[in-house]
Amino acid sequence: MRILVATAVPVERDAVARALSGTGVEAEVIAAGVGPALAAAATATALAAAPYGLVVSAGIAGGFQPDAPVGSLVVADEITAADLGAETADGFLPVTELGFGTVTHRPPETLVRDAVGATGARAGAVLTVSTVTGTAARAALLKGRHPTALAEAMEGFGVAEAAALHGVPVLEVRAVSNPVGPRDRAAWRIGEALAALTEGFGKLAPVLEGWKPA
Repeated sequence: MRILVATAVPVERDAVARALSGTGVEAEVIAAGVGPALAAAATATALAAAPYGLVVSAGIAGGFQPDAPVGSLVVADEITAADLGAETADGFLPVTELGFGTVTHRPPETLVRDAVGATGARAGAVLTVSTVTGTAARAALLKGRHPTALAEAMEGFGVAEAAALHGVPVLEVRAVSNPVGPRDRAAWRIGEALAALTEGFGKLAPVLEGWKPA
């Protein structure tokens, strides 16, 4: 089974590709671009060009503290667009409450379970946002809306939308590089997160190699 792994940027692509090189996993790893729109477009283009049995959104992410500390690995049991909807006087309404669309994709439960077992990752919601959180207030707001959220990134939902349109299951794997909240570049640990991403995919490789869609 061929697997498509979509990251945002080349350093993430290379971190995953290093882990999968020399394994039995038949994978194409692409840098699809930053943000849900570009990630969806690049993923859909790749899926239209060749057959794949699984799509994986991968990269680094912000982690909600204290549940997802810096350097930890997160596997999404749901991939949710956290800011797709409308702001009203009564608060935020997801697009589904406006009567159309979807805001959540759920990876296969058995695959999530096996991925967590192999890697020691934490399983929870990974939120996709178009604007990265930069304040404690917004971090608390998102956590209040999504109590199981472990991480925040910018591409997963776009990748999942493209996969769903092609009828292909999706998984999201993230290594935490920084806390979700006030932006403090000095606290970011991008190198540590990329190393965790490589290590995680090395442990995940046997699961990906052996997994078959239901």
